[in-house]
Amino acid sequence: MSRLFPRTALWSRRLRAALAVLATAVAMCGVVLAATSTPSSAATCNGYVGLTFDDGPTGSTSTLLNVLRANGVRATMFNVGQNVQNNRSAAQAQVAAGMWVGNHSWNHAHMTSMSQAQMQSDLSQTSSAIQSATGSRPVLFRPPYGETNSTLQSVASSLGMRQVIWDVDSQDWNGASVSQIVANASRLQAGQVILMHDGIQNTRDAIPQIMANLTSRNLCPGMISPSTGRAVAPDGTTPPPTTTPPPAGGTCTATATTPNVWGDRYNTSVTVSGASTWTVVVAITSPQRVSTIWNGTATWDSSGTVMTMRSNGSGNTFGFTTMTNGNSSARPQIRSCTSG
Repeated sequence: MSRLFPRTALWSRRLRAALAVLATAVAMCGVVLAATSTPSSAATCNGYVGLTFDDGPTGSTSTLLNVLRANGVRATMFNVGQNVQNNRSAAQAQVAAGMWVGNHSWNHAHMTSMSQAQMQSDLSQTSSAIQSATGSRPVLFRPPYGETNSTLQSVASSLGMRQVIWDVDSQDWNGASVSQIVANASRLQAGQVILMHDGIQNTRDAIPQIMANLTSRNLCPGMISPSTGRAVAPDGTTPPPTTTPPPAGGTCTATATTPNVWGDRYNTSVTVSGASTWTVVVAITSPQRVSTIWNGTATWDSSGTVMTMRSNGSGNTFGFTTMTNGNSSARPQIRSCTSG
């Protein structure tokens, strides 16, 4: 036994040493894995978009917030007043998660059929409920169904709120699939706003893919400016204007027609003559917003109402779809056409 003990002791010491080395290696691997799961640098933001969710808070608001936080998203929640009153903790959770909260009326009624006094009462009651629950009074208002008129806009303004419609409709309210929601969101451009809704599973499932697409285009979620209604950086700063003056050159002629008109939108077709490369400046009447363009490359001024369209090799006719957002009579105006 006296001769075996030293060998046993030596084996034991070697085993302990080997286990220690293995434990260190495992720990180091764990550190390496953890490090590789963390982004090496912050995302580059060459522009901001406004992700908005209407009709909350709902019974699944907490689930939505979890998805948003997991994907690094700050969004604007347009809340219904009676929902806030019935679920104060969910409204508080929205703010605690870094979201911005806006006014979406008391019970989602068709507000353009109300008197001015009824509008005033509705929006004031909603803002008071939001302030009572969250500690902050909303500075943004989204009319239910996107239905608005000059009286409603005036009432919202008198209560310190900017009306915000949307540039892109996700169609989640219309039964859109996850892939359809993602495809619709992929049309977002810097400064634009997308309509989505609290309480829809497909919308929550689409968020990771929406964020992947935005990141690939160096676009980041931002806040909606109460002065312009456009998406800006989360700290409220406005990115450099995306519309540059037309290049120097000769003149050309741009002629606009509206071949297709529906209840909530219409198409505009613009034909350019006198130049093969051109820049056309078009003015849209607020609260109308362009949702889709084709056969050209568009940029916008900070107000979101002046579009500069440049030729992209697709010919001399371009077009776009405009959401009326309650103003069905106005049509785009051609401000200039420059060749070269």
